[in-house]
Amino acid sequence: MSCSLFEFCRIQELRTVRNFLFQTQTAEPVADKNQTAENELSWDTSDWEAAWDNNESKEEASANAKTVEEETSQSEPWLQDCVVSLSPCADLLVVAREQKAVFLSAKWRTDGSGRESMALAVSWTGTLSTEEGECVNSVVAIPLASQKRSSTGRPDWTCVVVGFTSGYVRFYTENGVLLLAQLLHLDPVLRLKCRTYEIPRHPGVTEQHEELSILYPAALVTIDGFSLFQSLRACRNQVARAAAAGSDVVPPPPLAYKKWGLQEMDAIVDHSSVGVTTLCVFDQMKNASILGGFNATVKGSPPAMSQFVTVGAGPFTGFYYAVEGNSQPLLSHVALAVASKLTSALFSAASGWLGWNKNKNKSEEEAAQKQKPKVEPATPLGIRFGLPDSRRHGESICLSPCNTLAGVTDDFGRVTLLDLARGIAIRMWKGYRDAQLGWLQVQEERGDREFSPSASLPRRHALFLVIYAPRRGILEVWAMQRGPRVGAFTVGKQCRLLFAGYRLMGVNSVTSQGWQLHTQQVCLLDPTTGALRSINIPFHLALSDKKNERAKDMHLLKRLSALVKSSDVDPETLESEAKSVLLEIKHPAVKKQALESLLSNKDAPVSCLTNVTRALHDALKQQAADEVEASLQQLCSSQLKLLQLFTDIQQLQLAENTEACSENDSLEEELSRVEPTLRRYASFSAKPSVSFAQDSPDTPLPAQTFLSLLECTEEGEVKVVHRSDAEWNQLGSFMFWACLCGKSSIRKVCDTLEQAGISPQQLLSLLLSVWLQREKEVLQKPVETVRNLHSLLVALSEVKGAVDESWDPQSVSPWWQQVRATCIQSHNAAAALLAASVAQRATKAAIASRADSKLQSEWEAVSLELEQWEVCVRQLEDVLVLQTLLLIPPPQGAAGGAAAHCSIKTLLEGGTGGIADNVSKWVFRQHMAPERLKEILQKETGDETCEQEGGKERTEESEESNDRTAELLVAVCQRFPQSLAPDLLFAHCCWEHVVQWNKDPEEAACLSCAVEHLKLISSPHIQLGISTMMWSTFIVKRFSAAAYLMEKVGKAPKDRLCRRDVGMGDKSMTTFLSCCVQLLQILMEADSSTEEVSAPELSVEEVWSGAKGPASIAELALDQRGVHFPLVQHHCLLASLLHAAMSFSVKVKPLSLFDNKGKNAFFRDLTTIQLMPSGDMDPGLVSQRQEFLFRVLTAWVQAIDDLSIAAPLPSTGPKADWWPSLCLELGSLLQVNPDILRRHLVCELYNQGLDLRAEEVMLEVEDKDVLGSQLLVLTGQRLSYSLLHNQNQTQAAMELLARLPPTLCTWLKAMDPSELRCPLVSLSQTSRLVSRLIEMLPENHAQYTLALHLQEAVDVLTT
Repeated sequence: MSCSLFEFCRIQELRTVRNFLFQTQTAEPVADKNQTAENELSWDTSDWEAAWDNNESKEEASANAKTVEEETSQSEPWLQDCVVSLSPCADLLVVAREQKAVFLSAKWRTDGSGRESMALAVSWTGTLSTEEGECVNSVVAIPLASQKRSSTGRPDWTCVVVGFTSGYVRFYTENGVLLLAQLLHLDPVLRLKCRTYEIPRHPGVTEQHEELSILYPAALVTIDGFSLFQSLRACRNQVARAAAAGSDVVPPPPLAYKKWGLQEMDAIVDHSSVGVTTLCVFDQMKNASILGGFNATVKGSPPAMSQFVTVGAGPFTGFYYAVEGNSQPLLSHVALAVASKLTSALFSAASGWLGWNKNKNKSEEEAAQKQKPKVEPATPLGIRFGLPDSRRHGESICLSPCNTLAGVTDDFGRVTLLDLARGIAIRMWKGYRDAQLGWLQVQEERGDREFSPSASLPRRHALFLVIYAPRRGILEVWAMQRGPRVGAFTVGKQCRLLFAGYRLMGVNSVTSQGWQLHTQQVCLLDPTTGALRSINIPFHLALSDKKNERAKDMHLLKRLSALVKSSDVDPETLESEAKSVLLEIKHPAVKKQALESLLSNKDAPVSCLTNVTRALHDALKQQAADEVEASLQQLCSSQLKLLQLFTDIQQLQLAENTEACSENDSLEEELSRVEPTLRRYASFSAKPSVSFAQDSPDTPLPAQTFLSLLECTEEGEVKVVHRSDAEWNQLGSFMFWACLCGKSSIRKVCDTLEQAGISPQQLLSLLLSVWLQREKEVLQKPVETVRNLHSLLVALSEVKGAVDESWDPQSVSPWWQQVRATCIQSHNAAAALLAASVAQRATKAAIASRADSKLQSEWEAVSLELEQWEVCVRQLEDVLVLQTLLLIPPPQGAAGGAAAHCSIKTLLEGGTGGIADNVSKWVFRQHMAPERLKEILQKETGDETCEQEGGKERTEESEESNDRTAELLVAVCQRFPQSLAPDLLFAHCCWEHVVQWNKDPEEAACLSCAVEHLKLISSPHIQLGISTMMWSTFIVKRFSAAAYLMEKVGKAPKDRLCRRDVGMGDKSMTTFLSCCVQLLQILMEADSSTEEVSAPELSVEEVWSGAKGPASIAELALDQRGVHFPLVQHHCLLASLLHAAMSFSVKVKPLSLFDNKGKNAFFRDLTTIQLMPSGDMDPGLVSQRQEFLFRVLTAWVQAIDDLSIAAPLPSTGPKADWWPSLCLELGSLLQVNPDILRRHLVCELYNQGLDLRAEEVMLEVEDKDVLGSQLLVLTGQRLSYSLLHNQNQTQAAMELLARLPPTLCTWLKAMDPSELRCPLVSLSQTSRLVSRLIEMLPENHAQYTLALHLQEAVDVLTT
């Protein structure tokens, strides 16, 4: 544990910051710069060092300007010319130069590896100066605490305070918004410093108030932190309200401050406000004697004074004291030296504020700019004493966090440590020119406190001084006050050491309770990389006394840690060094930590660990009993025992196995019986997969992992710690895999583990875990591994404590119950079946031996234990067949998800429908069509009933068995005849498809498959229940949304509206409505058939009768209540209307086609009885319904126009052949005369030129007279087009037109052929139509003569 640099943040866009601040400078040639550097007569060596660092830049002086600029940006110390301030919370960095400034805010970013880190990114850039010629001299970023009760210590916002050469001090937000500006003095601002509240560590320490101090060349201004905090909050709120309202900002009142005129010092460049101090009585009397002489008088209570320390010249360091309040002088002689009366400079509202009132006219603004605000004079404050050194000039002072020490740098390259209470220099370092200082206060760790003699006292604090020497590029850490250098780092020569010296403003003793103030004390900024690094210092480095044993122990511990981490150390050196280090360490806790560190090293060999632990154990034995810690001695003995066990197992694995494996005929018979199923299972489970080498079970187990997984108890037993499944399996492989492969002696391994004290139950768990986890290797050599497993189980069962000696075979043994429980929970079906078969044989043998020993008869050996094994093996066989089916991969390109893994436990917990649920999910992943599933299930039934049929049929069956999927599904159905009955499987498949459709409604094919599965259910009771649950759970909500959407838009909605309201596209919505119609029709048919058929009785296989879980879908379906048939028919009518409107894009408001009763009945629960429409409907509604059906028939006729007459119409879609019959059926339900619909359909077909289809429909028309009149007009339009409007008129047509009767000619001219959608019809079709007209019209009809004339005209044209 030593000092370290930790990168906690990185600055982004560093080049952007530099280019913005230095954009006025142009890149000069490098050669000119070198010449200038040679001509300058200066003792400053920065140019020489830059020349040394830029040898390559000198050689490439002819490069272009861009290259020169890039090299200069990396080599020149540009950051040293800037004013930099970092917020203590590290959330805001301010970089300023001359008039410009850049604010960088903290943001979280994610790198390529997915790790999150904090970065500072540019949040604001701009110009801060408002007066001509003024520049930024000093900046501080002060985080302001949140006033909310829920705050935990994070800042509310950060205020940026900027001091200018004009004397102005301005306050900005982190976004660059000006909050406050005030002119406190006419001289340039030299330095801004802040002091915030610190929790006192001791009861006698005076609480320090918050304060902002501003240094001028001859004056010091202090602003109280509380009033500043309230003013800044008020200004920020005012600016935010003005920005939101778009109004002008009200000028804030000026700040209250105290100004001191620092006297009797030639030059001041930096300062520190130490805070309020109170002298002790002795110091008070000493000062009175020195300053007042023999006759001086002393007051009873020492006064409180504010202490200021300045650095500069004449004297080198000055100490000032200002008495708080308006108290009288202490002595008459002191009155001239110490000012006891403070002047509070309160400005008027107009003083110090420029640009706040925007309502002034231009003349007033110009006058305000020319006239400087009034500045109050400073109260003189004389110097109390100083450190005179005429040649030394101070450059900076850095106050420690405890306000007792300060570091001062000077122009001689020295760093001086001051004791502020005594006013003396106590230490000096030389060789640190241009040094930058910072302080770090470290709290004692809790672990270190346990070994301290003052453990009951509060934790101690250690103080360290951090010095950065940019000339040498080194960062050093020194322990205070006279401690050694505890850390040194080589860093760049262009870095900046950032030390704030304050925390959050606005904190007090009440609000800080329970806060965790996460602030950075010292940071190092590297401008070449943009990295911000903090310094971590352990507390024990402050304990630098040579007699401190703990510091020596920690040094030895660090030495051992470095040795362990080193990769090039040979084992012998590591062993010898580790021994010496462990024996030299004195503290038992550190010694224990060192031993644990060595034992956790993965690279150390086992022999090294054993020898080192044994040496330490022997050394502890030689010590007196009262000097040895019991826990350390127990650790050594336990680790030695475990290391010996590890070595013994390793040697047994390397030794040759001379044991002969006993043969077991019953096991081989069992294997041969299940061999086809195992082979089939292995072909699917042995698919190649991606795995990592470190996760491989063949990876050697390191000794460190072995030690971490085992622990010794006080009784001498060894327990296995189950931390993770991977490590558990790795330990099991280390112990037993060699035995299972026949490479190690089973008897010797079991004896070794028994002697170690590991419980047989944990050994059994490890054996079963490795057997189940390495299923693939087991199935490669099943005969050999099964024999070895049998031997291992028998050997472990003979270990003391495995099987209770008083076990009665008529009861269940906990030992064999553990094996069963493991097999029941395992998802590796093949390995679990083999393990159960082996355990069953071992149990039989054990029961038989006990029966022989007790002279019991053979029938008494049949026990409850064997019955449970029979059930378990049968269940595992079923699971193996089912798992083989589930492992079949889905078709290529199908997105079905990963294969499901099942076990006895999951199937039993899944309830009576768990098996059908797994198969239904597999059917969905396979994208198996419902008809294909029905065909497979029928084949299974046929196989059972037709086993004795002829050879031809058997040949066909053998050909069909080549389909592996169908064969496996049939096998599973034969294993589960009740659980996978066709109706149950179709019900689960239907439900699975509708569930998947509900996840993605765009996949309308899933809903269509669900409806098809629903149709295949033979039981109307199950069909009715599934339909009702589908409707109420998934369908009705989207169905009502579609109806309301179409009612709102009055037509078939566009795709965007469908997605917004219904959750699917327009095409998917059309399919959805079609499925709704089919679902409601199935529901009506099932409701009508329930009375004719009794409800089915559901059952499960006897082996699986112990299923406890949710009810199956079929059981839920049978529990559903009956539906109200008229209400279902009412919804089916609406669904048909919606489907027709979406299919043909017909304009309609579907709900408006019903009266109030019909509207109120929609979307109600189908099991309730609602008030339905009855009686004759309003003629207006009937006409609207008729008009809608007319439009649907017209759209259907237009859709089938492109089909040939001979081609059959499709069964689905807008061109389906059932649309006319559906419209007629809807007409009867909607009280529309079906004959009117037929006549309209005939006319539309003739209008479209589909005469043959029209003649088929014409046969069903009842009112021939009306139809004849309608077709007569259509015939006239056709003939009018041929004679009058056809551009290709023949001479015969012209002559015929001249010979026509005047009445016919006039009638034809009155016809409008534009109403025909297909006017180009052959004359033979028109002649056939006229013949049909004459047949339909009676002779006494008014238009019969006209029809005869038309026939004559057509006959003339056709001849």
